[in-house]
Amino acid sequence: MPLVPLLRAALAAAGVLIVFYAIAGARPMDPVQARLSQLGSMQAKTLEELELQQPLFERTLRPLATRLSGIAQRFASPQKIGRTEKRLSMAGNPGDLRTIDFLGLKLVVATLLAIGFFVFSLLVLGNPAFGFVGAGAMGLLGFFLPEIWLSRRIKGRQKAILMAVPDTLDLLTISVRAGLSFDGALAKVIEKVQGPLSEEFRRSLAEIRVGKARRDALRDIVGRTEVQALTNFIGAIVQAEQLGVPIAKVLQIQSDQLRIERRQRAEEMAAKAPIKMLFPLVGCIFPSMFIVILGPAIILIALNMSNGS
Repeated sequence: MPLVPLLRAALAAAGVLIVFYAIAGARPMDPVQARLSQLGSMQAKTLEELELQQPLFERTLRPLATRLSGIAQRFASPQKIGRTEKRLSMAGNPGDLRTIDFLGLKLVVATLLAIGFFVFSLLVLGNPAFGFVGAGAMGLLGFFLPEIWLSRRIKGRQKAILMAVPDTLDLLTISVRAGLSFDGALAKVIEKVQGPLSEEFRRSLAEIRVGKARRDALRDIVGRTEVQALTNFIGAIVQAEQLGVPIAKVLQIQSDQLRIERRQRAEEMAAKAPIKMLFPLVGCIFPSMFIVILGPAIILIALNMSNGS
């Protein structure tokens, strides 16, 4: 049937064009070039031109996710929405995703995977029944893929914060001992350190400057990170502020404690290393060694037995 090869070629060409435009739209623009282009274009741009300048995701997937998010909100409980909002905050709000965008994104990914597998099964395998079953399975997988991606982002961000806490606390201690206030020390940390912990301190410092209480701004970091070492540090700072204890002394004690915990984590990882190396040794290295060592002997034994017979 000549229609099937033509449909395959059209789908392949459409896929190549979509990938090309996605790569071209997602390519970051040089900040200097962007600034020069803004200064050079003095005339006002139309809404259509401004929309075409946005990446492919902003022009296609985000509006589709926003439309489908209404369907997701009907079936999602308030507890689920609140949990998703907290998880997005813990992940650092990647891509400026809101809760409504993330719920819609799950439906978009599920729909695309289901339709893609059904079309593939219909055109390549020629089995519509298997396509329906596989489309349902792929749709279910696509619905949970954003959750898996978000969990990985949360774990990576928590690990980065945990690794940055000791050095950041040392810088805070040095800055406070040099005569800076705690807010000034936070500003110095934001200036010198890059990473998710610095971003959290930048957000808290901005909240403090607009009038929010320092203890409330710092406590909000605990809910957005859920890192035990950072939680202990913020709790000590808040308690020191309430009791009137010098912050420099508290910072010094917390810095020493974090160094001890970092050394203990390193010792724990070193103790786990031999056990983790056991599985690659048994599964990959030992069989290769046995083949290299015993292979020639087995070949000689087999040749001798064949010659003797």
